[in-house]
Amino acid sequence: MSALEHPGIRKVADALPPATADRIVVLPDAVRTAAAAAQAVGVQVGAIANSLVFAAVRDGEAAPLLVLTSGAHRADTSLVAALVGADAVKRADPEFVREHTGQVIGGVSPVGHPAPIETVVDESLSGYEEIWAAAGHPHAVYPTTFADLVALTGGRIAVVSA
Repeated sequence: MSALEHPGIRKVADALPPATADRIVVLPDAVRTAAAAAQAVGVQVGAIANSLVFAAVRDGEAAPLLVLTSGAHRADTSLVAALVGADAVKRADPEFVREHTGQVIGGVSPVGHPAPIETVVDESLSGYEEIWAAAGHPHAVYPTTFADLVALTGGRIAVVSA
């Protein structure tokens, strides 16, 4: 089986437009951090779209929340909670991430999940002509644009860091 046929990568490729799916890159080493991904593809760390999965707690119930933030920023969970009307936004554990995305931490893509996930997109990503995102596996990434990232995820554009 080729790396592009890995089930996680295949689900992401199927969720992307064909021209974007054809640009998925499988790297020799895992890129679990924005810095590692930026170095591997030769871009500024800010051009990496980190896919951060949180548990947004509303009335005691936790629902998945995907925050796509620039690799140059850290998401402010209090700010994000206020943006989405949650009582709290907490970092999700690996099981919660896998349950809601079908992917592992370090390889979570903005797309290719079993069901749509509420998504917030860091407006600072709009400053980059090309953005790189994970493709469903820690070794896989793909290039996209800010406009396509927002359109594909149905994400809400917002400031996510203070």
